[in-house]
Amino acid sequence: MTVKDFFAAVEHRWPAGRKDYHWHILPDPDLVQRELFEPYRELTHQPNLAPVRSKNFHITLLHGPPVEEVTEDEIDEAVTLVREGCATVAPFDLILERPALGTVAIECIGRPGAVSRPLWQLTADATAKATKRRFPTIPAAHYPHGSIAYAVGDVKRLPLKVWLSDNGPGPVTVPVSKISLVAQWHDHREIVWDHILDVPLLG
Repeated sequence: MTVKDFFAAVEHRWPAGRKDYHWHILPDPDLVQRELFEPYRELTHQPNLAPVRSKNFHITLLHGPPVEEVTEDEIDEAVTLVREGCATVAPFDLILERPALGTVAIECIGRPGAVSRPLWQLTADATAKATKRRFPTIPAAHYPHGSIAYAVGDVKRLPLKVWLSDNGPGPVTVPVSKISLVAQWHDHREIVWDHILDVPLLG
């Protein structure tokens, strides 16, 4: 069994180079580098894995529509609705579990999912309302997770599972006090973005 190429899996709905709006939780890069990236460097730098840079580590709330298919008025309305919703959501801690093998990446599951799920719901609802539901909600359901490496080809699972059974520290606590809107794209190896704005959690 193998971990499959992430970028090949998304190319049909998110082609390389196309900027799509995304709402993310963006943990502190220094925390991510220290607690998630350095301890797992040997794991993430293996063949057919593309390690994520700490500044690009993200927990996706919503993969929104293509930037070129949304008007400025629509994105402004969506942001206004998100700000209104975030004014009632209190900051919280999200616990990222030790990395595990997903189908297309090495990822850290966040818990409890119930604390971040309202942010997915409000960003999804705001986007749907502002764009008159022209676009699907992606993901259709929310479980918080962040990837530390993406597969860029088939990767055998067994050696990675053996490594994980012998190495790595415990869970990492991530404080969440804001969410971020970005215009995001990929190049078949790395996910990057233009940062647009942050919305604080004020509840």
